[in-house]
Amino acid sequence: MSMRDARDLPAAVRSALLADPSVTDVQLVGSRARGTPSPLSDWDFVVAGDLDRVMDRIPSLVRPLEPIAQQWDRLGPSDYRCYMLLLAGPTKVDLIFPGVSHRPEPPWVVGPETLEGIDRHFWDWILWLAAKEQGGKHQVVRAELTRMSEHLLEPMGVDHVPASIQEATADYRTARERLESSLRIRVPNRVELEVLPALHPWAGRDST
Repeated sequence: MSMRDARDLPAAVRSALLADPSVTDVQLVGSRARGTPSPLSDWDFVVAGDLDRVMDRIPSLVRPLEPIAQQWDRLGPSDYRCYMLLLAGPTKVDLIFPGVSHRPEPPWVVGPETLEGIDRHFWDWILWLAAKEQGGKHQVVRAELTRMSEHLLEPMGVDHVPASIQEATADYRTARERLESSLRIRVPNRVELEVLPALHPWAGRDST
């Protein structure tokens, strides 16, 4: 199923989550609900119900949406949890579970078992930053690049804070390729192939 048609996405998300009896409501919020998104803006949905019961089942519930990446937000606010999806397009979807406490996680520890998770996190994060850049939120972008450096890039061996989305993308890809070689693993590139063209003009289209 393609999620490229914005008219179908809210209905598809609601249908997938409301299939679980512990979910009582799914509401679109944020700029998409207000009708003021930038082209890359994410789709934010607030999920209501018996959240303690449903949270462990979220990965299987969202399977009909055919995500190319999915993960819990490691760094979100303490008063809710967020399950982040990337769909083909690329399209970023955030499922917000209010009232569920969350403690931000420490920086990534790089290893053969974590590099693919780091890759999913980076491409989700950089797409979100590109949307903020489109919306003119340049201070947010600068602050988040510093945060990205501390949490993700520095553990990968990048010794400076990138000045732009383009620089962060180049730094990340160089570091990942170096780690793939040293760790003798290969990270699947489907997420990169979806996200990278959408970052134009912040990143090139070459993803070799």
